[in-house]
Amino acid sequence: MHKNAVPSPSRALPSRARNRLVSWSSALLGLGLSLGLVASALAASLPAQAQGSRSVPTVQAGTPADTPLSERELATAALVHVGSKTCSHGRSVRIEAAPQAAGHFVLQSGGQRYLLRPVETSTGAIRLEDRAQGAVWIQLANKSMLLGQRPNRRLLDDCSNALQQAVAAAMLRNPGPDLLGIAQRPAGQ
Repeated sequence: MHKNAVPSPSRALPSRARNRLVSWSSALLGLGLSLGLVASALAASLPAQAQGSRSVPTVQAGTPADTPLSERELATAALVHVGSKTCSHGRSVRIEAAPQAAGHFVLQSGGQRYLLRPVETSTGAIRLEDRAQGAVWIQLANKSMLLGQRPNRRLLDDCSNALQQAVAAAMLRNPGPDLLGIAQRPAGQ
């Protein structure tokens, strides 16, 4: 091999790491294929009418704000963290249950006030929307954010209470597996 030649990726890895990478890749490929087959079998078994009605509501095409909340939306409302949160850039936000509407919330920040209703999502994130003002509040395990649909930008970011801060710290201490990092570890580690 020429001294300036770059070794191929398969030769750059020790055989143990290469075998582990191939094993992981094969397992992930098999899992993906299995999930695809199961999903297509389930989709084929559903009636055509049920397949077309699986849309998740959004600000543009959702249920009207004055309609009663579904059981799933009420379940989502029960998971909302109420109280004050600190956000990036020294900003803060307060979210409280709306006294006039069960399952709805009032969010206040910097002179702005939003009346939010829960919306069902497919991701597991908690999503609250104010359709009239085009605002969306997203609550994750480690942070929350307020998105503006009309200007299409984040109005508030990295908002968190003590529980979310603890989750964020735990995520930093115990990051998830890095599947690509397996190929970069020296042999024996």
